[in-house]
Amino acid sequence: MKKILAILLALSMVFALGACANKPAAEKTDAEYITEKGEMIIGITLFAPMNYYDAKNELIGFETEFAKAVCEKLGVTAKFQEISWAAKETELNGKTIDCIWNGMTIDAERLENMSISTPYMQNKQVLVMKADKAAALTSVDGLKIAAEGGSAGANVIENDTYFANAQFVEVEDMAAALMEVKAGTSDGCVIDYVTSLGSIGEGTDYADLVVVESAKFALGNDEQYGIAFRKGSDMTAKVNAAITELVADGTLQTIAAKYKLEDQLIAK
Repeated sequence: MKKILAILLALSMVFALGACANKPAAEKTDAEYITEKGEMIIGITLFAPMNYYDAKNELIGFETEFAKAVCEKLGVTAKFQEISWAAKETELNGKTIDCIWNGMTIDAERLENMSISTPYMQNKQVLVMKADKAAALTSVDGLKIAAEGGSAGANVIENDTYFANAQFVEVEDMAAALMEVKAGTSDGCVIDYVTSLGSIGEGTDYADLVVVESAKFALGNDEQYGIAFRKGSDMTAKVNAAITELVADGTLQTIAAKYKLEDQLIAK
């Protein structure tokens, strides 16, 4: 009897997969579309400690390992694709990527336009400058302040009164914003606090850069990261379930600790 039940179960799975494969592309759910092709194309930009290349030119980082662990639970391969952050929603809706998984701040507009996972990490925006300039700073009036286009940092510069008289310099990504400050072409930049943990200070390429603790602005103080899928995607719930499993078995906490982000985790 058990053998018969096993055979019937196997046959039902074959028929189910066959039915999915025969569906027109327009009728497939997001989860069916991603599972059938066997890979999840993940839109990223490069910045430590989330997604970056090590000395061996291998892509590493918290988000990199996190995404791989979730995809393993889902039975698909994680494939990472660099994107322009300003064009992320266009790429997502055009299906050149399947999700945005790159330290993305959850906000009302993104919740309206995309399907977003449960929050997994806390973040805030910080002003970064060269140490000598930070020590003497009394105001950012007249200064050039860089940020990644379309980012939470850009939103702070454009909308917070603290930066009302500063000049916004839009750059491609957070790495470029840091390079602007190091090169002296911008006086400062606004980036994710999480990025500052792995990118500036002693032992990094930006040893002379610091977070300006005296800079007080109203926006960007209480942010949370989420993973974005297409609006109405059924893959979001599957990813949430996989994250719950990774928290329960301690995998997510271990990955976070490796990149000194354990204190920022919400899901733990």
